[in-house]
Amino acid sequence: MAHAVEPEYTTTGLSHRKMLMWVFLGSDCLFFGALIATYMVYRGQSLVGPYPIDIISVPVTTISTFVLLMSSFAMVQALAATNADNKRGIVGWLLATAFLGAIFIGFQVFEFNSFKNEGLTLGGNLFGASFFTLTGFHGAHVTLGIIWLLAMAIMAAKGRVGPKTALDVELLGLYWHFVDIVWIVIFTLLYLIGGFDAGPLVPPGG
Repeated sequence: MAHAVEPEYTTTGLSHRKMLMWVFLGSDCLFFGALIATYMVYRGQSLVGPYPIDIISVPVTTISTFVLLMSSFAMVQALAATNADNKRGIVGWLLATAFLGAIFIGFQVFEFNSFKNEGLTLGGNLFGASFFTLTGFHGAHVTLGIIWLLAMAIMAAKGRVGPKTALDVELLGLYWHFVDIVWIVIFTLLYLIGGFDAGPLVPPGG
């Protein structure tokens, strides 16, 4: 017979662990905000190519973005399976989320290699420096999330994840959804808006 989870009474109404996760995500917002602001400040100021319009493929990145968004759906299902104490569902949806995240990383590795072959490097121009730093930082977050998902799936397979430990899956879900939301912002600014820049927006000395 399952026992009810004892509620944690705090002055904020949130568990301390969830509060710490929100604090962490808030601080991460500052990091990403600084990187995104840097990219926008230096957008269109590269004096040498390649420029975004020369190498960025919006259709390809749209596919990888869709894959990442679908991983958020899988994460929601993993939490639902956890609350329902569905062991097979927990493991399956956690692995599905990790798999979709790995596909996204695969797209990013492919993209980075393609850009490198076309002459875009971290130190080649301002666009390359800001682009690789921002997207690479996000990719590192996705990779960390995949490792976390796999570890949680292993624990679930051993029967150590269920309604009593639903908060563990919920915290993982908060992190994963945050990473997805950040990517939507990055995709919009770097690809949909900045991806068609063909050269310096402000002429040198202008």
